[in-house]
Amino acid sequence: MDRLWSPWRYQYVSQAPEQPACIFCEHAAATQDERNYVLHRAGFNFVLLNLYPYTNGHLMIAPYRHVPDLVETPAETLAEMMKLAQAAEAALRAEYQPEGINVGFNLGRCAGAGVAGHLHLHMLPRWFGDTSFMTAIGETRVLPEDLRATYQKLRKHFS
Repeated sequence: MDRLWSPWRYQYVSQAPEQPACIFCEHAAATQDERNYVLHRAGFNFVLLNLYPYTNGHLMIAPYRHVPDLVETPAETLAEMMKLAQAAEAALRAEYQPEGINVGFNLGRCAGAGVAGHLHLHMLPRWFGDTSFMTAIGETRVLPEDLRATYQKLRKHFS
């Protein structure tokens, strides 16, 4: 059996407390935006990098309000979220020249939500071939850029 070393994954799987705190609520309340990779704060939502990205540039848009789904989210929050998604798309296209972008919500744990109780929108730049054998066979993603570099690239688009 071949083994692929992915030490960053250990931090993710080993630090989940029994009653996990909401990372979005914590980041919304914090003031260390660079440390938390918060790219932008708007009136109802904020934009931040995913700490465990599927691709370089994987970001999320989350409301400050802790709501689990679209039905409970106020219309003005959803409208602003879409405006931020437009800005995020422009930033991702400018910095990464992706061939496509996945945009989506995972509503509920069985739908893939890592934080099921707090609505958030994922945006992932995509390229043909970015799901290579490493992902398909080795269940490992190869990311050539660290989060600090991604933050610096995208932050300037939200200033």
